[in-house]
Amino acid sequence: MAKTANGRRRLRTLAIAFTLLLPLLANAATTINFLHPSTMTEEEKIKELYKTMCIAMIDKDTATLSSIHDDSFMLVHMTGMRQSKQQYIDAIADGTLNYFTVRHDVLEATVKGDSATLLARSQVSAAVFGGGRHSWRLQLHFHLIRRDGRWLFSHCEASTY
Repeated sequence: MAKTANGRRRLRTLAIAFTLLLPLLANAATTINFLHPSTMTEEEKIKELYKTMCIAMIDKDTATLSSIHDDSFMLVHMTGMRQSKQQYIDAIADGTLNYFTVRHDVLEATVKGDSATLLARSQVSAAVFGGGRHSWRLQLHFHLIRRDGRWLFSHCEASTY
C-alpha cells in the first residue's frame, strides 16, 4: 500500500512539473534564438538590441548603454532637444531620465549592408526632466551601424504615435 501511495505522489509531482514546463516548451523557438544569436536574422538581432537597451535604461545600466551606442550617437527628443551619447547616458545615471516600464507595440527593422533602421513604437512609463511619472506612446526612429560585426545605435529621433 505504501508503494502505491508513493507512486501516486511521484506521478502527481511529475504531472505538475510537466504542466509548469509546457509554457517554456511552447516558446522554445524564441528561447533557442535568444540562447544562440548566430541563428537569428540581422533584423531579429536589432530588435533584441532595442529590448536590451530598454532594460538597461530601466536598470540604469550605463555600461550596457555605452557598449550598444556608437560614440557618434545623437538622440533628438520630441521637443527638438539633442543629446549626445554621453549626455544621454549621464541623464539616465543622474535621474534626469527615469524609465520604469516599456511595452513594445511595433518593432520593424530593415538592414542594408552595414547600416540599418529600426522603427520602434513602445508604450513607456517614465519620469523625465523633473516631471512626474507619465506614460507615453513613443515612436523612435533609429539608425544603426555595424562595426566589427556588432550593431550599434548611431541616431534616434523620438516622437509620439
